[in-house]
Amino acid sequence: MNPMLLPVPSEFNTERLLIRVPRPGDGKVVYESICKSIEELKLWLPFAHNEQSEEQTEINLREAYSNFLTRKDMRLLIFLKESNQFIGSSGLHNPNWDIPKFEIGYWIDTRFSGKGYMTEAVRGIAEFAFNELSARRIEIRCDTLNVKSKSIPERLGFTLEGTLKNDDFSADGKRLRDTHIFAKIRE
Repeated sequence: MNPMLLPVPSEFNTERLLIRVPRPGDGKVVYESICKSIEELKLWLPFAHNEQSEEQTEINLREAYSNFLTRKDMRLLIFLKESNQFIGSSGLHNPNWDIPKFEIGYWIDTRFSGKGYMTEAVRGIAEFAFNELSARRIEIRCDTLNVKSKSIPERLGFTLEGTLKNDDFSADGKRLRDTHIFAKIRE
């Protein structure tokens, strides 16, 4: 079946979080969150080294929504259920619908880091992929030096399948970096 025909819910909840597809108008809150977290984001994410603007963030989120509809990529925004406060971004990336398998990527607003929100979100997104999309494999890739990022798949029982040496550049593009690959599979 063509993945565009799959009836994929556009939002779901975990205990404390609302996780949903980007909507028009989300650019403002996401941009504000990026600005508050830019120094930490620059350590690990290449996009944070580009000039940021609310308009460009809005365009990026509308493109993400379009990609969700065509199932090329499935960006998801994370909000606190009680207050509807935006706290981070994640999603199911690099889909291979033939298997199906996905990669979960994520970043959190620095103001909400260390409270277990991203671990809860990643658990929910993995369950969503297994239950709603019939995923057979979920991967999480992260820089070997990103202690906070790699602690999430470790806490959630993902298996460290390997480390790719000189696999990618650092977020600032200046050094070669190693990448951990964690995975969880459904037999």
